[in-house]
Amino acid sequence: MPESQDKAQDKPRETAVYTHGHHESVLRSHTWRTAANSAAYLLGSLKPHMKILDIGCGPGTITADLAALVPDGHVTGVDHAPGILDQARATAAERHLTNVDFAVADVHALDFEDDTFCVVHAHQVLQHVGDPVRALREMRRVTRPGGFIAVRDSDYAAMTWYPASAGLDDWLDLYRRVARANGGEPDAGRRLKSWALRAGLTDITASSGTWTYSTAEEREWWSGLWADRTVASAYAQRATEGGHATTERLRAVSDAWRDWGKKDDGWFCVLHGEILCRKEV
Repeated sequence: MPESQDKAQDKPRETAVYTHGHHESVLRSHTWRTAANSAAYLLGSLKPHMKILDIGCGPGTITADLAALVPDGHVTGVDHAPGILDQARATAAERHLTNVDFAVADVHALDFEDDTFCVVHAHQVLQHVGDPVRALREMRRVTRPGGFIAVRDSDYAAMTWYPASAGLDDWLDLYRRVARANGGEPDAGRRLKSWALRAGLTDITASSGTWTYSTAEEREWWSGLWADRTVASAYAQRATEGGHATTERLRAVSDAWRDWGKKDDGWFCVLHGEILCRKEV
């Protein structure tokens, strides 16, 4: 067996639980994501010939964008949840992309040789894994010398909104407790550079980006998906089964989201941490 495969098998498999699941209210957000609105910090480093690994690809919208940007290269999208990959394949097929494939993978133990990819990308992944430092080490292992590790994660405690809402305060407190009980770190954005340094990465460019929802259409969309997610997704089930909230409390939080979405002066900002790390040559 090749040495790199031995290394991968020596690593523990994922133990954290993905908080959101893949309910329609979750995919409503995931399918909105594009390379432009979710990976802009990376795009200037891409070249047409590059081979890219997209970790936690979900329904594949960012993956497909990356494939279109490297027409002479190849993109492999991987996800820990097998079921979502059919939708990712359909996304690529609808766009007639032939330089992309998909597979099941665990970021803690990737089934790829050392130095395989020009770019290893992960969007909204490290906040959900059991050991983000180990995950970054594994991402570094499969990146070619001179290649890039690109990571972007939101930071829930840094999210802010107007007008004030006790119900949204309750949502934030509840979500952070549920996410941590599932083994993740919801305030990952601020920690990315620290995790990268602990993983042994040295050439690190740290930045930040935001999603902002303020128009009537944006508020309706953002508040609606969170209102639905709060009562109907895997997150809702984990909140109640874990003893973090009652069904009545979740309904109250859901109502607070819908109330906020109707505010003409409503504004919501999601802050993300970003790191672009070049692997040493």
